[in-house]
Amino acid sequence: MKYRDLAVVRGGGDIASGTIYRLYKSGYKVVVLEIEKPTSIRRTVSYSQCIYDREVEIEGVRAKLCKNLQEIKKAHENYKIPVVVDPDGETIKEIKPKIVVDAILAKKNLGTQKDMADLVIGLGPGFTAGEDVDVVVETNRGHNLGRLIYKGKAQPNTGKPGNTLGFTTERVIYSPAEGKVKVIKDIKSSVEKEDVIAEVEGQDVKAKISGIIRGMIQPDLRVHKGMKIGDIDPRNKIESCTIISDKARAIGGGVLEAILHYDICR
Repeated sequence: MKYRDLAVVRGGGDIASGTIYRLYKSGYKVVVLEIEKPTSIRRTVSYSQCIYDREVEIEGVRAKLCKNLQEIKKAHENYKIPVVVDPDGETIKEIKPKIVVDAILAKKNLGTQKDMADLVIGLGPGFTAGEDVDVVVETNRGHNLGRLIYKGKAQPNTGKPGNTLGFTTERVIYSPAEGKVKVIKDIKSSVEKEDVIAEVEGQDVKAKISGIIRGMIQPDLRVHKGMKIGDIDPRNKIESCTIISDKARAIGGGVLEAILHYDICR
C-alpha cells in the first residue's frame, strides 16, 4: 500500500470513523486526535474506542492508540491508524498535515482554523466555509447529506434523532442523573420495552422501545443529567452494531470529494 497525503481527523466517534475509514481505504495516511475520555455511543464502530481498548478494528481496518511521534510512525508502517489523545490539536503543529478534518461534531468550532493545513474541512454546523474552514460538509439527514459547502454554513442542528421505523426520540437513551453509568445491557443485546438497560447513581434507565442496543456509552464513565448514553435500533439487526452507518459513509464520501476536488484544482 502506497500512502497519499497526510490527513488529521479531529474526533473518532462513529460519524468521524466513516470519514477515517474512507480516507484510509483511499490511501491517505490518517492520524486521529481524541479527548482523554471519549463519550462515543456507537463504540463498536468508533475509532475513539482505542482510548479505552488500545486497538480497534472496524470492517477490517485497524487503529491503535499512540503516545508519541515514534509510535505514530510505527503504526503507519504497520498499516494501522494512529489514535492520539490530543484535544487541543498540538499534534497538528508537529506533523504538519496537508489536510485537517474537524469531525468532532460539537455543533461549534472548538479551535479549528484555516491555517492548520493546506485544506481544512469542517463537518456540520459550527463552521463557516471561507472563514474558519475551507469547506463544510452537510451532516443533516435529507437531500443535502454529504453536500459540500464552499461559502457559508451547514444547516442548523435540529436536535431531533433520525427516524427509524417511525421512532425518533424514543430510540435515544438519556441519563436521568449525574454520576457513573453502570451498563446492564451492552451493545448487541436484544431488549424489550421497559427493560432496565443501565443505571446511573442507582436510578434505572429503561428502554422506551424494543430492539437491539446499537450504542451504549463506555461503562463507568461519569455523565451529566440529560446526556445521551445509548440508542436502540428497532430493526433488531446485529449488523447495525458492527458496520459503519449510511450517514457516516455519505459524510465520508463528501470529505473525500472535497479532498480530490482540491487536488485537481491546485
